[in-house]
Amino acid sequence: MAKSQRIVVLNLGAQTIRAAEFRTQSDGGLVLCNYYAHESLIDPANERIDQDEFASLHKIVSELQIKGREVNYSVAAQSVFTRFVRLPVVEHEKIERIIAFEAQQNVPFPIDEVIWDYHWNRDDGGEQFEAVLVAIKSDLLDEINSSVEGTGLRTAIVDVETMALYNAFRYNYAGLTGCSLLIDLGARTTNLLFIESEKVFSRSVAVGGSSITSAIAKDFNEPFYAAELRKKRDGFVNVTAPGEPIATEVSRVSKLVRNTMTRLHAEVMRSVSHYRTQQKGNAPERVFLCGGTASLPFMSDFFRERLGLPVELFNPLQHVRIAQGALLSPHELGELVGLALRSVITCPIEIDLRPKGVVRRHELEKRRPIFVTVAASIILMLLGWGFFYVRAAEIARNATTELQRVSAPMRAVEAKIENLRKKAAALDAVAEPIAGAINDRFFWIELLQDLNARLPKESIWITDLIPLSGGKPIGGEEKDAAEISQVAGRLPVSRSTAKTQRSIDGLLLRGLYFFNPKQQEVVVDYFRSLVGSPFFKIDPNNQGRVIKSTIPNDTEWAFPYELRLDLRRPMRLP
Repeated sequence: MAKSQRIVVLNLGAQTIRAAEFRTQSDGGLVLCNYYAHESLIDPANERIDQDEFASLHKIVSELQIKGREVNYSVAAQSVFTRFVRLPVVEHEKIERIIAFEAQQNVPFPIDEVIWDYHWNRDDGGEQFEAVLVAIKSDLLDEINSSVEGTGLRTAIVDVETMALYNAFRYNYAGLTGCSLLIDLGARTTNLLFIESEKVFSRSVAVGGSSITSAIAKDFNEPFYAAELRKKRDGFVNVTAPGEPIATEVSRVSKLVRNTMTRLHAEVMRSVSHYRTQQKGNAPERVFLCGGTASLPFMSDFFRERLGLPVELFNPLQHVRIAQGALLSPHELGELVGLALRSVITCPIEIDLRPKGVVRRHELEKRRPIFVTVAASIILMLLGWGFFYVRAAEIARNATTELQRVSAPMRAVEAKIENLRKKAAALDAVAEPIAGAINDRFFWIELLQDLNARLPKESIWITDLIPLSGGKPIGGEEKDAAEISQVAGRLPVSRSTAKTQRSIDGLLLRGLYFFNPKQQEVVVDYFRSLVGSPFFKIDPNNQGRVIKSTIPNDTEWAFPYELRLDLRRPMRLP
């Protein structure tokens, strides 16, 4: 029986990073063992991907316990240049040169600044073949790959999410005839895949889940992350058929969702027209939906109504066994299944955009047996020389014996020095608390200076600064103590802390902020500034734990806020 193979895959989406671990069966099938997803609420206005967006990779690697494993991962379609070209059939040895020439003509960057690959299929007529070219900027790919390998993973294959989706579709729907349209509703873009026979065509549309969130944020005048939460809570595609009355805000959200999907429908129809006229394809006979945004209620009904075609959710797990229970959203796992198939079978499209450094490393690993043989030869040669130097070692031992006889009186002096060293260490232990107390005199001055330096220049000020110990105030009036206890009561306090010596381990900062154009966002700005403070231990992803602010209104000119800040180095109380 063949040994079961473990396969780790990673889909680096624009807003959600998904990872999974598969294993192979004896018959060549796949088993899904583990799955994990982490979502980052990133405003699409930030065009450049920040390195912090990949910080969740460390958590994913830790959760799945896959550090040190090889990984197949895919990059987002909007990060890759994709072009479908038709070329005349020539001898196989000339195909490489023709496609290299086409890559230089079509890729909108200098060819030495990109990593590119291709896949080609011969048409049924035999006179032409179609090739798909993909390219990505080398510096962008190096940045992504450094983030992946920085978690301890080792890159095996770098694919494109649209090609991974296509491979997963072919694996699960091999018996379909005619043209199928696969709509991948992502965060920043929607990828359209036209699939028929051995033909494939893809196009990315700059309308996705973030477009809905941005429309909600603009309509409700709220931050992007709040609009994303509102979309998940109240969002659905408004249907034309009458239904039960719904709340006003829910109705607004549903209409915004439908308006955005109407824009997407127009782009889909333009893509269908382009595919039929320019790519000589047939009209789609069925539609499959996948991606995170496809989970919105009534999304399938909307496309069924607009396109007049049968619509269903794409299921990439039809031929994949699940080790532990059923998944709630299999339509979000298409890329992961396609990536896993790259390590099991020969896929219809095999694109590999590995960075140059990874390619060199893989070539060295292939040559490792030769290096091992050479190393073994060198070791045998050294052993031969070792026998030659046996006599020299005997002479060295005799010299060592003589040196030990000479150094014996020096050991007594060494013992005295060691005794003095121990006394010095005891004196250092006595002096250390005194030195610490001297240094602590300046702690609060420096802390207050840091708080003031990071405070926004306008519309906000501090009114109270209360020390906390184990979540409870130290000193102050009973009223303040009661209010702070209510805040601290929501936070866990370990029993071990209560038994040890009391110390100041946090601060409760109170203040007011003016009615201003940014409103309570000025408090959020102060919170973000304090994240970089050397005095406080703040989780930037847990804003709700630190901030307690009042929502502004039109009747008052100032509004209170609170910040609960944990000290990096607690101060012991006398």
